[in-house]
Amino acid sequence: MGKIKKWTIGILAGLVLLLTTAFQSNFFEIAKQIDIYTTLFKELNMYYIDEVNPAKLSNKAIGSMLESLDPYTRYYDEQGVEDARIAATGEYGGIGVITRYKNNNLTIRELLKNSPAEKAGIKPGDKILKINDIEVKDFDESGVAALLNGLPNTIVNLQIESQNKKMEFAINREKITVNPVPYYTMLGNEVGYISFTTFNEKASFEVKKAFLDLKEQGMKKLIIDVRGNPGGLLNEAVSIANFFIPKDKIVVTTKAKIEKWSDTFKTLQEPMDLEIPIAILVNNRSASASEILAGSLQDYDRAVIIGERSFGKGLVQRYLPLSYGTQMKITISKYYTPSGRCIQELDYTNTDEKGNVPKFSKSTETFKTEKGRTVFGGGGILPDVEIEKPTTTKTTETLLNSDAFFNYATQYFYENKTIAEPSKFKLMDADYVSFKNYLGKNNLAFETKTEAEFKKALEIAASENLNKNLSKNYSELLTSIQQEKFKELDKNKDEIINNLSEEIIKRYYYAEGIYQQKAIFDPTILKAVSILNNSKEYHGILKN
Repeated sequence: MGKIKKWTIGILAGLVLLLTTAFQSNFFEIAKQIDIYTTLFKELNMYYIDEVNPAKLSNKAIGSMLESLDPYTRYYDEQGVEDARIAATGEYGGIGVITRYKNNNLTIRELLKNSPAEKAGIKPGDKILKINDIEVKDFDESGVAALLNGLPNTIVNLQIESQNKKMEFAINREKITVNPVPYYTMLGNEVGYISFTTFNEKASFEVKKAFLDLKEQGMKKLIIDVRGNPGGLLNEAVSIANFFIPKDKIVVTTKAKIEKWSDTFKTLQEPMDLEIPIAILVNNRSASASEILAGSLQDYDRAVIIGERSFGKGLVQRYLPLSYGTQMKITISKYYTPSGRCIQELDYTNTDEKGNVPKFSKSTETFKTEKGRTVFGGGGILPDVEIEKPTTTKTTETLLNSDAFFNYATQYFYENKTIAEPSKFKLMDADYVSFKNYLGKNNLAFETKTEAEFKKALEIAASENLNKNLSKNYSELLTSIQQEKFKELDKNKDEIINNLSEEIIKRYYYAEGIYQQKAIFDPTILKAVSILNNSKEYHGILKN
């Protein structure tokens, strides 16, 4: 027995020594790298030939470091902290615009309905040249947009360029509230529809408010639309799920490296309605908290999920305070639905040297819902009813990420003083042809990687005096590339028309107009209405 005790003590002592050594080694490596960075930063600022901006350099270095981990771990300077607060609370003092800073131009992308900017006569497409006495072109992206915000009941002076005309505005800032439920309505006599765009602090309150209003209007079936909803606050997702499932049910479980940050989130209140048939609409841009809501209700057989496989963000972030009023949002855990599914699709831990991120190869892994239905892992929420659509081509992706829709809608707005109300507005084939003609005449608004590389090659040839006989061939080749480009776009004609419709409608009827139009023409909403109105089909899906 004595030998066993000595042997056990020896093993324990060895483990303690190993752990202590590992900790010291790890601490030394951290201290070493910090010292290297500090020394480098000091020497760079001291001796580099031109003036450097220490904050800008440091922000870029930190940003690049965190981006190498995953897209969600981020550093926020003082202004970034304020932006994060606005996103979470949905409230700020400002003029009610969404802007984009690109190529030293700050462009109005969208107006909030009844906002100070809208009342002043500012339009999407207008460029802000000066904010008070500050030239916009002299600022960076994060700093310039923040200048528009401030305390309510304060004045901000703007110099605007609209349709090549310069104008001056003095706009009184107001308290701006971003409603996470921009639109809800009855679709027929019995089906209620709630569009839901973000999980901020007002999310559960606004969803409940919309639900109760629709119930008073006679709602007996419900559609919750979280397509394009990127998520937000996890506790809001739990609260909304609680509206439709019993008290003390698990909604989501998180598993972290730090045990105290692993948690199980259960419903805490009595539900509002355990019987109403529900359809939840998702697409490939429904992420995070949207997937928690859809996944939990699917696992409890409480809703039929309709649409496309969701985004696949199963990572949980937490804000940690840093010095000087800054903070970091860091990925701390993964979340799991009640059936045990991890929704995370991409494995950032095993990103290769070229930046390619592999998928977790568990798409065939199966789980069981409360009633025994089979659901699948592999990333995202796989709908019970998939709405098939053609695969988005690389060329169409380039178009969707370009400014072409926005620029065309600006031109369309000034050429058409009015359009039909959203419930009657629908673009036709002739509009699609008109849009393609616009793209052909404005190639820079929509340039593929192939075109950019060929242009670069021609410029290199010119610098080497090799372009004497290439210009003609290049023009012919460019024409051929454009023809092929438009053939690729035609494969996604419906998707393009849908995106163009949204951009145009938004100019005349704001964000709510988009949902008013969707309620009449959107195939996913129409499919959901059809399923909810067919009790046998609805319950049949939940029994399979």
